[in-house]
Amino acid sequence: MRAIGFTRPSKVEVGWFAFAAANVAAMALWPSWETIPFHFIWVSLTLLYGFRIWRPSVTYLVLATVMAVTGLLISADAFNGEQLWGELFEVPLMSAMFLAMVWHARRRQDALLAVELQAEERASMLKRQERFLHDVSHELRTPVTIAQGHLEVLRRANGDGPPQEIDVALDELERIERILERLLLLAKADHPDFVVFGQIDPEVFLEDVLMRWSEVAPRVWRLGRVPAGILHVDEEALRIALDALLENAVKYTDERDAIELRARSAGGSLVIEVEDEGPGIPPEALGHIFDRFARADSARTRAHGGVGLGLAIVDAIAKAHGGTCAVRTAQSGSIFSLRLPRFTPARAHAERKEAQPLVEL
Repeated sequence: MRAIGFTRPSKVEVGWFAFAAANVAAMALWPSWETIPFHFIWVSLTLLYGFRIWRPSVTYLVLATVMAVTGLLISADAFNGEQLWGELFEVPLMSAMFLAMVWHARRRQDALLAVELQAEERASMLKRQERFLHDVSHELRTPVTIAQGHLEVLRRANGDGPPQEIDVALDELERIERILERLLLLAKADHPDFVVFGQIDPEVFLEDVLMRWSEVAPRVWRLGRVPAGILHVDEEALRIALDALLENAVKYTDERDAIELRARSAGGSLVIEVEDEGPGIPPEALGHIFDRFARADSARTRAHGGVGLGLAIVDAIAKAHGGTCAVRTAQSGSIFSLRLPRFTPARAHAERKEAQPLVEL
């Protein structure tokens, strides 16, 4: 609904004025039947106002004109004895009903304008945030790369026994580089080309992901049941999401703890789950753990090298695929799940019958 002032009348408004004039003429020509065109005028005016909301000055001018014209015609007929004087009370009654409708319509219009304004402000804020993340990530990447290069030269210059400080500095720079990569990824999360769909075999894909992690992190790694079929997904994006989930599981588990990667079919979707035997998620953190920079335990974040971006990336990738991610507490540890649509199960292949440890280091 759009408020108008003294602008050029639309075809609907011109048509109403013609319709109202015809009904006024009918009231003058057939006094004994004038209540019918009288109500036609008011009902049509109400319908017209529903299409276009005028400014208060225009609204009151039209209302006063309709009241004056219809009131004068009914008064004249009452003086001539062709109408009862009680019919005249319908003019203020219909006016009051119209004003009540005008009040509600303007309140609705004001609410819609407020919502539109908030939406525009939010879109502008998100755009500025995306630009900021993109610019900061690019600006910081150059000095990080230069610092890494100089430290590598210094390490080689010190021979086989580089100072421990150099190793610490290189580790911290690698950590900063990973943060920058994730910031850039989050900055592109709302772009239409954020994901490029292809086809993968979940059994082969999950086994490959698990094998890579088993080679770099000493845990009891298990591959659980995985349904056979085809998943339409961005393979690289899914690998990034699973790496973030598995990295999170490694951070909060010890060498003797088990981490299981499994999947199940659920109504045309594939639900991939990562279960660990870590300390679990505090109940107060479950509702915001996938938010950017959110942490389940801020006291342990520095020790484990995270800043709360990994799970935010999982959430962004899931939403880009039209899916969801969730977490729940298990008997011992946590279970993170990633639900992805566009899964076609292959009934000819049997699912894995039981979980089995692939690597135990």
